Amino acid sequence: MDLRHLKYFLAVAEELNIGKAATRLHISQPPLTRNIRALEEEFGVDLFVRTAKGVELTQAGAMFKEEAANIRMLLEAAIDRVQRAGEGKLGRIDVAIFGSAIYDIIPKLLQDFKNKLPGVNIVLHTMNKSEQIEALRQRRITVGFNRMTSPEPDIGRELVATERLFVVLPDGHPLAKLAAIPFRALGEHPLVLFPNVGRPNFIDRVLELCKQQGFEPDIAQEVGDAVTGIALVARGFGITLIPESAATAVRVEGTCYRPLADAPQAVVDLSCLYRASDQSPLLQSFLTVVREYRAATSAA
Repeated sequence: MDLRHLKYFLAVAEELNIGKAATRLHISQPPLTRNIRALEEEFGVDLFVRTAKGVELTQAGAMFKEEAANIRMLLEAAIDRVQRAGEGKLGRIDVAIFGSAIYDIIPKLLQDFKNKLPGVNIVLHTMNKSEQIEALRQRRITVGFNRMTSPEPDIGRELVATERLFVVLPDGHPLAKLAAIPFRALGEHPLVLFPNVGRPNFIDRVLELCKQQGFEPDIAQEVGDAVTGIALVARGFGITLIPESAATAVRVEGTCYRPLADAPQAVVDLSCLYRASDQSPLLQSFLTVVREYRAATSAA
């Protein structure tokens, strides 16, 4: 039995009239009749009883009608899933995350993507920068998120956001009296910096900014993540700089946050990484959401 036989049978079973079924199928009656007979011969049973008004289903025919309707429903669902997958609206996307952006920007972006494409399953992986690049090349992930990424010929980059930096101070710190902190004032206090893996990284960006301001920072600690850095600030180990996404989402008792007063260049990027050769509809759908997010947040 092929799918044409199934289609022809259901038309006759629903119309109970060969002529009406043929009209519905846009074919003449003789080929439709031949196909129904061929199906009955294949099954070895009669599916219809001919009457003066048309046809009636036999007991076997009525049973097959139910099964055939289920097959048609499954087939239509399969076709729909295949078409949606081809349009980047269905499937699985593996996303690598790392760093402070997971506290604010990345969850918002992923939620936007989920709202637009609820049929896509998002699977998250925690990987540092070098691990993300390797996983992309091995096709173990579809996209990754990271900062301060160096150009790679086989890796594409889509800017997600450019974030301002904020100063985290212990409550009662002399600088906490200021509404905004002069960048050079950071040179007078020990710094807690992060992350201590995946160079070049946010630490290198802070060191670069300090050099631009004409001082060598006093680095008290290098730690793995923003939360650890802020927790050490709360205990008096020093002060730290964090991206705006972390300042928005992470609050630790005993600390306060201040913007920088005089350093418009004190920003850090967040990029979405992907294989440059990947032309899949699913990736293109994801990058569209990234661009829409960037446009919306830039205009805000």
